[in-house]
Amino acid sequence: MASTSETGHAKNVTNFQDLIEFVTGYGATYNPSKNSLKLPQLTALKATAETSLAAVITQNTNYNNKVNERSNTFSGLKSYATRLFNVLKTTDASDETIANAKTFNNKLQGRRAAAPKQTDPNAPAPNTISTSQQSFDQLIQHLAGLAAVLAAEPSYTPNETELQIATVQAKIAELTEKNTAVSTAYTNVSNARIARNEILYNPTTGLVETAKDVKNYIKAIFGASSPQFGQVKGISFKK
Repeated sequence: MASTSETGHAKNVTNFQDLIEFVTGYGATYNPSKNSLKLPQLTALKATAETSLAAVITQNTNYNNKVNERSNTFSGLKSYATRLFNVLKTTDASDETIANAKTFNNKLQGRRAAAPKQTDPNAPAPNTISTSQQSFDQLIQHLAGLAAVLAAEPSYTPNETELQIATVQAKIAELTEKNTAVSTAYTNVSNARIARNEILYNPTTGLVETAKDVKNYIKAIFGASSPQFGQVKGISFKK
C-alpha cells in the first residue's frame, strides 16, 4: 500500500484496520509467539481504540454544549448589573454604599478605576492577571459583591421581581452552576483524551507501537523484499 502523509488519531486507527486485513489474509502463516501480536488481540485493540475515539467526541460535544449554555446564561449580565446599580441610586443609600456598589459594577463592566500607566510598547507583556477581572469566576464574585451591598441596604426594596435580592441570589446560583458544569465537562474531555492517548500511544502497549511490531514480524517471517512486507511497510502510523 502506498505511503500516506495523513495524520491524526482516527487515521491511525483506520490504518490499523488495514494492517489487520493483511494479517488476516496471511492465514496460519502469521503466527507470532507474542500474545499482543496475535490476530484476536489486534482486533480487540482496534475496537478499544475506536471506543476511545468515540468517547472523546462525546465528551467534547458535551463540553461545547456546556460552554454554550454558560454563554447564554452570562449574556446580559453587565446590563443587569447596571440596572441593579441604577435602582440603588434611587434609594436612600449613602454615598459610601453607592460608591461600593459602583466599584463592583465597574468590575462587572470591565472598567478600570483609573487609567493605567503607559508602558514601553517594546517590553514583554507582564506576567500578571488582567485588571479587567472578566473571567467567569470573577464575574460571579463581582455580582455576589454587588448583591451583598444591595442586601445590606434597608431602603433597597424594588417592586420589580427581577431586581429583588432573592432573584439576584438565584441568578448567582445559576451562574455558578453553569460555570461549574463547564469545568466538569472540561475535566471529562481531558480525561477522555488521556485515555485515548494511552491506548494509541503507550510506548509498549499502544496501537502505534503494536503496529510497528506487527510490521517487523511480517518483515521477519516473509523477508524485507517480500511482497507481503511490501503490502504493509507503507502503512503509516504517527504519534
